[in-house]
Amino acid sequence: MSSTPKMDAKLRERIISQPDVILEDQDLMRALIAANERAMGGNIVDLRGIAMDRLEARLDRLEDTHRSVIAAAYDNLAGTNQVHRAILRMLDPAEFEAFLRDLGGEVAHILRVDAIRLVLESVQNDEDPAVKRLDDVLTVAEPGFVERYLTGGRNTGQRQVTLRQVHESAGHLFGGDAPFIRSEACLRLDFGEGRLPGMLVMGAEDPHQFSPQQGTDLLAFFAGVFERSMRRWLS
Repeated sequence: MSSTPKMDAKLRERIISQPDVILEDQDLMRALIAANERAMGGNIVDLRGIAMDRLEARLDRLEDTHRSVIAAAYDNLAGTNQVHRAILRMLDPAEFEAFLRDLGGEVAHILRVDAIRLVLESVQNDEDPAVKRLDDVLTVAEPGFVERYLTGGRNTGQRQVTLRQVHESAGHLFGGDAPFIRSEACLRLDFGEGRLPGMLVMGAEDPHQFSPQQGTDLLAFFAGVFERSMRRWLS
């Protein structure tokens, strides 16, 4: 075996002076390990190579997990900022009608939903002119409507936030937008003792924007702030 190097002298000197360049290059390391395995022959089991392969696979999985966690953290931060901006906008109006119009306009835009409807249960009819003017965002319904809409007659518990896909248009709530709504977030509202409940419904054309697998903490917080704002207007 000749001891004369077959590698270019300058390249050899650079590698010797900076060995980390090779160690940090995964493709080069794989090529070197493969060449070493070929030199040993097919009858020798390289336990170190097997261990490195396993460690490399575990490292890849760990990196994928880290990327997923970081992406989820960024999504959560973005969602938190959206909700905070929507709440600040919701607190601006000094009149109830402006409050509701903002709800279906700028607040919906900030939350990136295609429609928002506020449902108020009432024993009176909805012939009030103010209700008619706001029928694109406000719906007055008979007592018990919220519970029926949320549960469909099933015993699903008193969840404050319900996320689900919409397979049939909810025309009574979304009006002209109903044919395009494919998922919704339903926020149950408690206006205090002696008052009938209400509901805030956010509709999206994307069928995957709201689904039962998603977290509801931010929407529950939004619902809590909205309840308190409504109690002020209803007092």
